[in-house]
Amino acid sequence: MGSHIYKKLELVGTSSESSDKAVENALAHASNTIRNMDWFEVVETRGHVQDGKVAHWQVVIKVGFRLED
Repeated sequence: MGSHIYKKLELVGTSSESSDKAVENALAHASNTIRNMDWFEVVETRGHVQDGKVAHWQVVIKVGFRLED
């Protein structure tokens, strides 16, 4: 097995449902143009409060993808 080189990029996913859905939305959208995504890490989670409730989630993730040979 050879070695791999990865690049990381930062994305911000959003959702009115949950933080998990915000991550899923970011990955789904990025997969339309980025190949070889292998992993992600959650860097930051924040939200918008409206009437004392969570109205919207924003999740910052770093995504690692393998560079092609």
